[in-house]
Amino acid sequence: MLADKNEERTSLEKLGEFGLIEHLTKNFPITHKSTRKGIGDDAAVLNYKNQTVISTDLLVEGVHFDLSYMPLKHLGYKAVMVNLSDIYAMNAIAQHITVSIAASNRFPLEALEELYEGIALACKNYSIDLIGGDTTSSTKGLLLSITALGQQIEEDIVYRKGAQPNDLLVVSGDLGAAYMGLQVLEREKEVFKVNPNSQPDLEPYSYIVERQLKPEARKDIVELLKQLEVRPKAMIDISDGLSSEILHLCKNSNVGCNLFEDKIPFDPTVISATEEFKIDSTMVALSGGEDYELLFTIDQKDFDKIKGNPHLTVIGHMTDVSEGAHLITRANTKIPLTAQGWNSFSESE
Repeated sequence: MLADKNEERTSLEKLGEFGLIEHLTKNFPITHKSTRKGIGDDAAVLNYKNQTVISTDLLVEGVHFDLSYMPLKHLGYKAVMVNLSDIYAMNAIAQHITVSIAASNRFPLEALEELYEGIALACKNYSIDLIGGDTTSSTKGLLLSITALGQQIEEDIVYRKGAQPNDLLVVSGDLGAAYMGLQVLEREKEVFKVNPNSQPDLEPYSYIVERQLKPEARKDIVELLKQLEVRPKAMIDISDGLSSEILHLCKNSNVGCNLFEDKIPFDPTVISATEEFKIDSTMVALSGGEDYELLFTIDQKDFDKIKGNPHLTVIGHMTDVSEGAHLITRANTKIPLTAQGWNSFSESE
């Protein structure tokens, strides 16, 4: 997905580090009063009235993304979403990001412009100020590190701890789409290797491919819960698969959990894709990852406030820690939940 060889290619050396930063960040407006100083000095200056919430992620080419099917604009957008999702998982409001990139000399200026177009779109859609970062050269591929900052009043911050036995376990949206989108893209990549003239028809898979290439962080769910006057007791975002995240909540809150297989929400296109690829849909939800939905527990007394809401699904309940964490299958058997989410340190990945 790099620039066409016949297109104009501007070497990054021509601009130099400061010229490059200035060029890439010139179209990022400042929108928050809390931004006292953004890009252009030794450090940014922020004035937060509340608790500060910070998250950072490093994405490495060949480990976290594949540029053979990930357009750079989508990569920029997704990299921001990954971080904003962590801020929203704390029930906080994200306001600022810093962006640092290391790029090898195979990336011309035009490629980085495309990357920053995606970052700019994410900032615009989610009211985020870009306040700093760094650029440097890389001997191999592209590395992208983003730090997100947000704020929230102390009593409204939600941690992974806080869940109690009998709490309801709730998830936003639907699960497994990003993983199945990845399967489609990987399959088309293999077809392309054999026949470079083949044109993939991704239209039937548009929803799941978009969930992989251009996910959305669930700021809307944080706003919805506030509107419904529901304060989650414990919360996490689903980046590594449902089972891993449930086990994080259980460990941090010192509770067990019963997850009901027949309650896991799937989009119809995910079901049809799992059938086509002969993959079990439940395993996709449990271990697939990259859904960036929010998983949280609420007090049973708040059930009526969320009941019937199309964005939220009750998928289980928390139990005493002595009972452990289990999947209750459609056949009503209990299977221990194990963490099989994606691991960037696994040799098999």
